[in-house]
Amino acid sequence: MSTIDTLDPTTESVPERPSSVPERAAGETKDARSGTERQDEGLTGLDLLEAEAIHIIREVVAEFERPVLLFSGGKDSVLVLHLAARAFAPGRIPFPVLHVDTGHNFDEVIRFRDETVERLGLTLEVARVQDYIDDGRLAERPDGTRNVLQTQPLLDAIAAGKHDAVFGGARRDEDKARAKERIISLRDEFGQWDPRNQRPELWSLYNGRHTPGKHVRAFPISNWTELDVWRYIARERIALPPLYLAHEREVFRRDGMWWAVNEHAQPREGEQVERRVVRYRTVGDASCTGAVESDAATVDQVVAEVARSTLTERGATRADDRISEAAMEDRKKNGYF
Repeated sequence: MSTIDTLDPTTESVPERPSSVPERAAGETKDARSGTERQDEGLTGLDLLEAEAIHIIREVVAEFERPVLLFSGGKDSVLVLHLAARAFAPGRIPFPVLHVDTGHNFDEVIRFRDETVERLGLTLEVARVQDYIDDGRLAERPDGTRNVLQTQPLLDAIAAGKHDAVFGGARRDEDKARAKERIISLRDEFGQWDPRNQRPELWSLYNGRHTPGKHVRAFPISNWTELDVWRYIARERIALPPLYLAHEREVFRRDGMWWAVNEHAQPREGEQVERRVVRYRTVGDASCTGAVESDAATVDQVVAEVARSTLTERGATRADDRISEAAMEDRKKNGYF
């Protein structure tokens, strides 16, 4: 059985806008890139994506008995959590959040995770990879990364919590494997995904029927791009861990990426440690996630930077996706998100 810890604070459930930010007049929205106020001329692309995501979240909660949301403190899971709060406001979010903790996380992200859980009054379930290594169910990899070791703790946590639906922040623009997965994705008794056995989703109709032992993964922001995510974060003023903005950090160059110097990633012989201004486009394990050089110190600057980028965030910064051409699909077939 997985080791699952629970944190169940009793604070308010619906996030409030910072008091220092003036309320907008009715009918006005804010352009995420220019920061200028404009009169609403109808639904924007972000409005439609938001409405679709909220619809998916509500449909899953209505149809399933024990949903859970994967929450690591990364920007995509933060966005899905924000959308869930919007979906059920002014009530509480009606499901717990789950984090598969590899033990190789960035400290800033774990602090942000815990602060968010406490602020929203959520129940946090944590499945720890280290417990599996300690008792022999998993073994450390020769390369030292643990991201690929998350699958078994994840599946055990789903089974222990009797969760029949699991929300995730995966998007189709991130990877080829994620591009071909449905919004409501059926997983078999072993948590595995069969890309040849997927259900049609015509007219936004989602089929979540499954037999006992199986469950579904639900991806409310599947149709969003990285730029959509950042424009929405700018519009909604969503707080994120500080790693997503430019900051000075000790790094070294490896495999075309800037790796932060920490207890989980140390320079090898011939790798020079430098101080550079960097930021993170995606936040995974410190042992497999690289930073990018950037001077984008505000969310609006990140929006502009992402708009110019020609490389996906995972392709630019994730060593675990470079193991093979089909690295992500192989992990998903085995039960990974």
